[in-house]
Amino acid sequence: MWERILTILRKEFRSIFRDPRMRIVIFGLPLIQTMIFGYAVSLDVQHVKLAIVDRDGTPASRALVARFTGSAYFDAVLQTQDDAVASAAIDASQASAILQINSGYERTLHGGRTAQVQLIVDGSDSNTARFVVNYATQIATAANTALLADRAERAAGRAPTTGRVDLQPRAWFNADLESRNFYVPGIIAMLVMLIGLMLTSMAIVREKEAGTIEQIMVTPIRPIEFILGKCAPFAVIGFVNTAMVSAVALFWFDIPFRGSFPLLLAGVALFLLSTLGIGLFISTVSQTQQQAMMTTFFFFFPAMLFSGFIFPIANMPAVIQWLSLLDPLRYMLVVIRGVFLKGVGIEVLWTQLAALLALGVAVMGFAIRRFRKHVA
Repeated sequence: MWERILTILRKEFRSIFRDPRMRIVIFGLPLIQTMIFGYAVSLDVQHVKLAIVDRDGTPASRALVARFTGSAYFDAVLQTQDDAVASAAIDASQASAILQINSGYERTLHGGRTAQVQLIVDGSDSNTARFVVNYATQIATAANTALLADRAERAAGRAPTTGRVDLQPRAWFNADLESRNFYVPGIIAMLVMLIGLMLTSMAIVREKEAGTIEQIMVTPIRPIEFILGKCAPFAVIGFVNTAMVSAVALFWFDIPFRGSFPLLLAGVALFLLSTLGIGLFISTVSQTQQQAMMTTFFFFFPAMLFSGFIFPIANMPAVIQWLSLLDPLRYMLVVIRGVFLKGVGIEVLWTQLAALLALGVAVMGFAIRRFRKHVA
């Protein structure tokens, strides 16, 4: 039995590495995609392009503008008195927000009244718009607090003696709140799934196209031996890709790794069981490599969306949340982020690992049964 499996395994390895382009896809593409995702996938909003319409032109209005432009969140790209010019900057995407200060701003403040300041935000990107509004609210709150403190000092002739609340926030696991630390570990799971699906489904379909699968099946080799020999190389490639992308995450992007690498590999092994099983199933419903490729992407993109990689699962409709329970990528993301960022162990992650094991056994068992019927 093992001799026949090793024969298929050696044949598959030779088939994979014979083509230089395939070597680039297997080992070069994950590194390139990690670099691209590491720099491109970020929800951190900084250096928002701000157009300023300051009709007051007083020290008080200039001080408020300085609070915005002096922060790391806003960059002044335009100063004008014309509303049409500022609106045109929004339309042309040359600015993402307009800070409008009307005349009489300083006089209103000195009179002890509330001065209205308007912030117009480009809401076409709702996520960025929410961040811009939150940043502006924080800056306005800080300015208001400073004005109240100054007014109290002027009224009393000394510093106020009333107490105050001093909130000291502290973020665990990701002290700088960088979204890169959250997304880059998830890229490992995404790439392992994508490459595993593509290689498994296309390798078996390639045998169909070449007409060699019938020849293989008339030999003494059994279907289960053929499947093990075919899938084992892709499991090895999955572990190698995991190590490669993890190295890039650690040494290039400085992503913290606080957990156990053997536990991470155990999670990858269970994840590969589901991934290779799905790839095997795709191979049974595809007759050509083009069909296998399209079916792979048809499955992969919903799996990525339902997994919580980009959008929180809690924000999805209830039906989608239930469907996400069938997505192995969902559980792998919890495992990989828990190991990387939190350093948690199996006592916390065992439920996710158990779900991966259950899904993997079910998917692989179903795929093997369908494969046997398909080649019978």
